[in-house]
Amino acid sequence: MSDSDGKKTLGLRGGGSRPGNVKQSFSHGRTKNVVVETKRKRVVVPKPTAAKGGSGATPSGDASRRPAGISDAEMARRLKALQAAKAREVEEAQQREAEEKARAEERERRRAEQEAKEREQREAEERARQKAEDEERKRVEAEAAAKRAASDAEKKKSEPAAARPAPGPSSQPRKGDRDRDDRQNRNAKGRNDGGGRRSGKLTLGQATGGEGGRQRSMASMKRKQERARQKAMGSVEREKVIRDVQLPEAIVVSELANRMAERVGEVVKSLMNMGMMVTQNQTIDADTAELIIEEFGHKVVRVSDSDVEDVIKEVEDKDEDLQSRPPVITIMGHVDHGKTSLLDAIRDARVVAGEAGGITQHIGAYQVKTEGGAVLSFLDTPGHAAFTSMRSRGAQVTDIVVLVVAADDAVMPQTIEAINHAKAAQVPMIVAINKIDKPAADPNKVRTDLLQHEVIVEAMSGEVQDVEVSAVTGQGLDELLEAIALQAEILELKANPDRAAQGAVIEAQLDVGRGPVATVLVQNGTLRQGDIFVVGEQYGKVRALINDKGERVQEAGPSVPVEVLGLNGTPEAGDVLNVTDTEAQAREIAEYREQAAKDKRAAAGAATTLEQLMQKAKEDENVSELPILVKADVQGSAEAIVQAMEKIGNNEVRVRVLHSGVGAITETDIGLAEASGAPVMGFNVRANTSARNSANQKGVEIRYYSVIYDLVDDVKAAASGLLSAEIRENFIGYAEIKDVFKVSNVGKVAGCLVTEGVARRSAGVRLLRDNVVIHEGTLKTLKRFKDEVAEVQSGQECGMAFENYDDVRKGDVIEIFEREEVTRTLD
Repeated sequence: MSDSDGKKTLGLRGGGSRPGNVKQSFSHGRTKNVVVETKRKRVVVPKPTAAKGGSGATPSGDASRRPAGISDAEMARRLKALQAAKAREVEEAQQREAEEKARAEERERRRAEQEAKEREQREAEERARQKAEDEERKRVEAEAAAKRAASDAEKKKSEPAAARPAPGPSSQPRKGDRDRDDRQNRNAKGRNDGGGRRSGKLTLGQATGGEGGRQRSMASMKRKQERARQKAMGSVEREKVIRDVQLPEAIVVSELANRMAERVGEVVKSLMNMGMMVTQNQTIDADTAELIIEEFGHKVVRVSDSDVEDVIKEVEDKDEDLQSRPPVITIMGHVDHGKTSLLDAIRDARVVAGEAGGITQHIGAYQVKTEGGAVLSFLDTPGHAAFTSMRSRGAQVTDIVVLVVAADDAVMPQTIEAINHAKAAQVPMIVAINKIDKPAADPNKVRTDLLQHEVIVEAMSGEVQDVEVSAVTGQGLDELLEAIALQAEILELKANPDRAAQGAVIEAQLDVGRGPVATVLVQNGTLRQGDIFVVGEQYGKVRALINDKGERVQEAGPSVPVEVLGLNGTPEAGDVLNVTDTEAQAREIAEYREQAAKDKRAAAGAATTLEQLMQKAKEDENVSELPILVKADVQGSAEAIVQAMEKIGNNEVRVRVLHSGVGAITETDIGLAEASGAPVMGFNVRANTSARNSANQKGVEIRYYSVIYDLVDDVKAAASGLLSAEIRENFIGYAEIKDVFKVSNVGKVAGCLVTEGVARRSAGVRLLRDNVVIHEGTLKTLKRFKDEVAEVQSGQECGMAFENYDDVRKGDVIEIFEREEVTRTLD
């Protein structure tokens, strides 16, 4: 078939968008008319108002921000769609809130329905029980009546036949009546014969509950018989026990069921009815648990997590249980006044030689036995300013304070601090005026200086004992011990050794071979090997007790200092040690204290508002920080170093301790130091091999110290390097403008007379008009006649031109000054 066989091509009649008929031709002469309609492409013509200002005019009119090929109308339509979407979001949020509220109401309604349903069910069970008891009573009465009827029938049969009236012809029963009477008699006989033997037994009919209806189970029938038996015996049904259920902040479902003495399945079922799909091992909050407890009819007793510490009870000791104990004496005073040397002379041991730099940096605890047989417990506290907190802890556990003052040095800052600690602890004081053997010794000056701090010694008609001693020659040591013994006798110190031990941690350290070790001063009771204890956030079991001579002992009584081994971690110096009954109690108390400390730190961080954070960030913008890491041998030294670091700095620079700890420097410390660009300060500790290698690879600086004030001085010097140099101005001269000239290519040049000092080309200048500074800058040129010069002396004339400034007038004064940078240091 060719294209020109007379058939029309496929086309449209007419034009535009009107419908047209198309005639299609098929084989075998078949044709078909088809209606075809075409639509023109829509051309969007922007409305005249689209370009005008109004709502949405700003985004639609900004062609630079509009995607290519989008007209104003299309942009307006998109904005409208966006607004509609936002409106829908708001509506959806409101709808979700309404749905949530409806769900909450539905839960409350279901709960009320469930409670009503359970109440109805209990009432129905009560009615069913009453009905069953009534039926049982009726059955028993029917059986008794049947027995009576059977006995009456037997009596009638046993009567002689003559006694019975002879039946007449008319009284003979018919055959059908006789058969029915025989069947009834047989049935009655069968019932009567077995009534006594089968009474109380369960029959198949009774077990199946009769024909039709719901059949009762064997267990149900047995429970029914048991209730009937108990009622017949006079016993009553057991009443529900109402319990006081202790409820903490969170509790496991199985534990809740155990405390209520209810089945776990019933508790889980009740929770599921409330919409909570939980298992017996899951934890629920206190509010939910309270609803469950009330639903089961028990009473709620809310308890706090802090109640775990109730096992540590403060027991009031009876007077007959108290026994005399040795006094605890604390040696206090200024650094290098001879405290340790004095104790060394008393102990007749060399302690000072073991301290770096000849100063005490740990709290030492020792026991001394005098010639008279009295036992004294001594605490030697450091005298350096950095150990204020350690000295305060020494005053808190002591009975008597011995204030050591050098006779050739008098009262010093740490002496005053020791006096304040002793007064705050309300403990008696004995003044030991040391170094009396020196030529410059002046004991009376010491006594006079003490008057300024309200310490009046006996020589000044006061109540404070004072003894002149010499740690070198041993002079006055016996008098000092007698004064201590007299003061202890006045105090009448007593304690109960037959109770659970309680003590204070004097010092704590992490020993490589022994683990965490705490020096504990037992204050009450007796601490024995094997005791389980809790101290601060740590707990443990006493593995070994070591006295001040390095000997292992089995127990330590009141006022005895010992080293305790067996802790799970290093406690804080100053923590209180308490002995508990079980390890579970100790662990629970330690975990609670640790969590409480974390919550306290988190609360302190969360308490700051956003405005405060922004303000602090703004203040810290111009503050330079020197980060450091501190590792020390004992907890007290680490704490003292951190406190000393916090005092270094001003509003421009400060020291930030990233981490402080006890023990050797580890690879973890090196990693932290590398990340923050901080040096590692080791105090009486060393880095292990892996830490040294890591520090060499990463370029981390490790510094070792054995004297605390060397460490403080080095950190202070490093922090001083972060201070910006101070700019000082030195005025070197004044010049007065006599006339102003205009010079081509230069501008206005002031003809000046140097009236004072010297004018230099490199110096800074200020232009004063009526003693008011109107310009500050530098000189563009300084000429003497036609030559450019470096400086002009006083009394000479010169020409000056300012850099980028031309407003100079006759009579103005030019102030010439130089700036210099001065290196600053921290005080």
